[in-house]
Formats: sequence, C-alpha cells, structure tokens
Amino acid sequence: MTNTRSRTSLLGAAASAAAEAVADALAAAEARSAAKAAAAPGPAVTSVAVAPSKAAKTGAMVGLLSRESGETLIDQIVRSVTARIDDRLLRGGARMPSIRAFAAAHSVSAFTVVASYDKLVASGYLESRRGAGFFVREPAAMELNLAERRPGARRRSAEGEREHPGAKPIDVVWLVRNMFRQMPYGQMPGTGVLPPDWLDGAAIANALRSVSRQHPNLLVSYGVPQGFLPLRQQLQLKFAELEIAAAPEQIVTTAGVTQGLDLVAREFTRPGDTIFVDDPAWFLMFGSFAALGAKVVGIPRLADGPDIAQLAELAALHKPKLYIINSVLHNPSSTSLSAAKAFQVLRLAEEHDFILVEDDIYCDLHPGSAVQPATRLAALDQLQRVVYLGGFSKTMAANLRVGYIAASPERAERLADRKMLTMLTTSDIGERVVYKVLSEGLFRKHTDRVRARLDTIRAKTIRQMERVGLKVDVASPAGMFVWADAGCDTNVLTEKAMAHNMLLAPGSLFSPKQLPSTRMRLNVAAMQEPAVWRFLERELGRS
Repeated sequence: MTNTRSRTSLLGAAASAAAEAVADALAAAEARSAAKAAAAPGPAVTSVAVAPSKAAKTGAMVGLLSRESGETLIDQIVRSVTARIDDRLLRGGARMPSIRAFAAAHSVSAFTVVASYDKLVASGYLESRRGAGFFVREPAAMELNLAERRPGARRRSAEGEREHPGAKPIDVVWLVRNMFRQMPYGQMPGTGVLPPDWLDGAAIANALRSVSRQHPNLLVSYGVPQGFLPLRQQLQLKFAELEIAAAPEQIVTTAGVTQGLDLVAREFTRPGDTIFVDDPAWFLMFGSFAALGAKVVGIPRLADGPDIAQLAELAALHKPKLYIINSVLHNPSSTSLSAAKAFQVLRLAEEHDFILVEDDIYCDLHPGSAVQPATRLAALDQLQRVVYLGGFSKTMAANLRVGYIAASPERAERLADRKMLTMLTTSDIGERVVYKVLSEGLFRKHTDRVRARLDTIRAKTIRQMERVGLKVDVASPAGMFVWADAGCDTNVLTEKAMAHNMLLAPGSLFSPKQLPSTRMRLNVAAMQEPAVWRFLERELGRS
C-alpha cells in the first residue's frame, strides 16, 4: 500500500509540474507576442482584455462557470462567448483576453482556455492572428458564417451596427429568446419557470414508459380534437376541488395556456376589437393579440385585483370583447383576487357584456385561502361568462405542452372546432402522460413539495432583495414571483446584466404600453446564486 501511495503521489506531482510548465510556457509565448504586437507599426487594436484581478471580481467575460451543471467548462465558455458576440456585446476586431488572463479571471486551466478558443475559431466566432492573439471576427465574416450555420437568421445592416454598436432592442421577443437560451438556471433571475431539479422528472419518465407499453396504434394515431377523454374526466375532478363544475364535454385540451389564449382570442374577437389585460401582466399575449388586429388596453392591477374605477371607465369607453385576468398568483406580482373585487369584476362584465378569460396557470402553486385569500371567477360564475384556462407547464413539465380550457357547453364546442381547424389535435401522448401522473396521485405530493420549498426561501430572498436596494411593496406569501422596484430604468439594468451573462425581466415588457419602468420581475427560486447578488449590490449601490 505504501508503494502504491508513493507512486500515486509521484504521478500527481509530475502531472502538476507538467501543467505548470505548459502554462508558464504559454504565458511566456503570449508575453513575447504582445511585445511584438506593441512594437509593430499600424493602428492600435481594440482590446477587451482586463486585468486578472478585475476580471476575477466582475466575471465580465463569460459570467459564472459551474463545475456541477453537467456541461463541460469548455462548452460553457464557448456558449457564453458565442452569446456575447451574437448580442454584439463583443464587437468585430476586439481582442480577447490572453490565455493566462482568462484562466486567472475564471479559475480555469490554461488548457481549458486554449481548447475553448480553438472551438470558437473553428466555429467562425474568433480568429487567431499569429503573434497577436485571438480576435473577434469582423462583422461581414461573422454574418456570413452565421447565415451558413443558421439558415434564416436575421442580419443587421452594417450601417445600423455602426450607428448603434452593441445595441439590441429589449422587447418581448428578446426576453423570450433569451429565456430559451441554454444558460445556467442560477443566472436567470428573470425566468418564469422553476429550476429543472425542482420538478419530478422521474414521475414523467415512469409515465412515459407506461404509455409506451400501450397498444402501438394508440401511439401513432391522431388523438381526439377535444382532448384525451380520461384526462378531461380527471380535470373534472380537479375543478370540483376548486368549486368549479365542468363536465368533460365542457373541457378542451390545448398545447399550453399560450395556445388556449390564442384560440379564445381568435374565436371571440375580430380585427379592431378591444381586449383588456392586467397592467402589469404576462407579456407574450400583448403581441399575439395585436397580431390578430385587436386593440390591447391595460387595466391597472392593484394588490387585491384590478383598479375597479379604471375598469368601469375604460369598459364604458372601449366596449371590450375580452378581459384576460390572473385571479390567483398574478404574474408578475404573485398577488390574488379578493372576493370583493371578484364580484365587482363580474358585475362590470355583465353590465358591459364582455367575456372574462381567467388564466389560472399558477393554480397548483397556491397554498389555499388560509394562507392567501383568493377567489376564482369561474367558481363564482360557474363558466357562464367566464372561460377558465390552466395547464401543467409551470409545475409538471413545460416540454409536454398540456393545457386546458373550460367553458360553457356552447363555447367549448366552438373552441374545439376552432382547435381542430387550427391544428387538428394536440399531442395525445403528452395528454396520456399527464393523465397517468394525475391519476396516480403523484402530482399532488409533488406540488406540496414545491410549495414547501418556495416557502423556505421566499422571505429570506425578499429580505436580501431589500438589503441590496430593491423595494418590495407587496411581499406575497405564495408563488414564485416578486414585483420589485429597482429605482432605476430596468431596461438599462437588464442590458448590464446580459453583459454578465445574466437574464433579468424588465418591467417595461409587462405593460402593453411598453414604457420604461423601474420595476422588474424576479423569480425567488432563481435568486440563489451569489453572483446574482453581487451584480445587484454593485449596480444598485448597496452592500
């Protein structure tokens, strides 16, 4: 045993010495190259290199690297640098940090940096100049390379790049695109989903295996336009617990709430009609409704529901066809509708003859009225004037894309026909998987665990927000979102965060007016990385 340990120690020491020797050799070569470049005639080279101590402090080049994400350090560096170049945060011709400086700033080996730079050169993002180092490819070469690798990618004009170097408008499309970027979850405090490891992937996998053992014809055929009947029967039981009476024929399955809202808007509005939304509210529907030719008008949202005086005034003025509302765990504030406000909203809908579309996507995260008072419009109205929507993307699996609409029998039939004309049927396989999870009682236990986990971090996270300079007017006792006031233009703050490979959700995107805002939506489940807090402390001037 002694000899084995000695040999292992000697091998380890030799490997360590070899690594240090190679790193020293690389550093010496870079120093000689830099000296030659400095002595050579010609225009000065724009450099993005920073002192190792500063880079280590800010993490400005690639942001946070994780050794536990399942992604190699090389791939993380390549992805992060690629994103910065795509977003024009690194301009063509800019010099990359030296291998040694980059390695020191991000606590990685010189070998890792060399391999990362080589991959970026191979993919056309960087070029290696003998004796000078690595540089970002010029825009013309870069655009050609991207067009070849990603057909249909939008190009920007050279004139626009010169006028607005590094600029990329922060809008709804920008936020959604970056939410789908493969960034580490801990660097996305603006995301609208729970961490993947909070969800029950094992239950989904088991349900998929069970479904796969069913008759092959079931897996290769179309489903039913209205949706998988056993799932709709299971949803009938779920609604009954919420005091909403809905027979299976009153339920239509959808590819998530997004499609549900689109179907409702297409069926019950025409170009030129007005649709009311909360302000603030879920941003994706603003552009979707506008694309249908509808006029989108925001109703100010207060802590217990909409501003009733404004709703009454605007309803008399605009005569809306629909009002889309979050009654429970409103996005982005996590507040819920009071009983008094619910009755007033129903009264105004009756008076001005508009349909209430209740988006209850966060239904399963609500802990009950004993913790946070909440009233569902569908429970009061019993689907006479209310169309009720929900789904499982936030709490079970976004990739399954299974949602639902519950409405009066006549409206449900119209929506099922509209769905059939739009896309025939939704995924029968996904609906069977969701049914399996629901029917075996696994989902209830899973959501209990998720709510408990949110409860353990919410209050602590809100206190930390206030310590770094964020103002939280309403600290909801439930849900995953906080609607915080940063005291500055959060579009600007978001641009700075993206430079550090972090995703924020600025308040301007949550209003149909899209005006600058000091507000932003933060996900408490995604606020656990120290780097996020360091960024906010630095930018908001608190420590």
